[in-house]
Amino acid sequence: MPLRSPAIRRLIPVILLSVIAVEAVVTIASVWMAVGARGRVVQASEIPDDAPRTMIVLGAKVRDGQVGDYVGPRLDVAVDAYRSGRVDRIVVSGNDADSAGNEVRVMRAYLQAHGVPSTRIVDDPLGVNTNATCRRAATMYDVRSAMIVTQNFHVARAVTLCRAWDVDALGVVAPCDRCSPLSLVRNQLREALGSRPRAVIDTVRARR
Repeated sequence: MPLRSPAIRRLIPVILLSVIAVEAVVTIASVWMAVGARGRVVQASEIPDDAPRTMIVLGAKVRDGQVGDYVGPRLDVAVDAYRSGRVDRIVVSGNDADSAGNEVRVMRAYLQAHGVPSTRIVDDPLGVNTNATCRRAATMYDVRSAMIVTQNFHVARAVTLCRAWDVDALGVVAPCDRCSPLSLVRNQLREALGSRPRAVIDTVRARR
């Protein structure tokens, strides 16, 4: 059998070191998020009586004025929390640009259609990512404590980022019964490989 060329032999250690480095970053970021959210995540059916009275609903894809498979269940959690008297204020945070489908306007319309008064809804049209949502909640809307609603793959990062901005956050897990397996896998991979490592940097910057 032909021997590997010198170039290939030199490349193999580089590849192995790169794989090890990526694994280390992913592991550190995941542990960072888990520690930051430890004891601060509940299911929607387990919201404690002393939970914050403000609820932040993170935006996600909408289309043609209709909520998507991710944001719809998040809003349903907020509707249930309002109807049960657990929240006084709901912050809908997302990208309200036309190119993003006007997430916040669609979210507000959905809440109002399900009985939440307009006066109880606060629009954050520039919550283009989770870090921006948490930063703006603290600096623009004077939120000091809040429940933050999203799906389970995302909730630890959301809680950790909000805490970095001095928002005493409780994560509430929204269901995702209509989410396709492919989209769930894609989001899990994006969370592990990109979003969590970036969130580590964001939390460090927020605490400066």
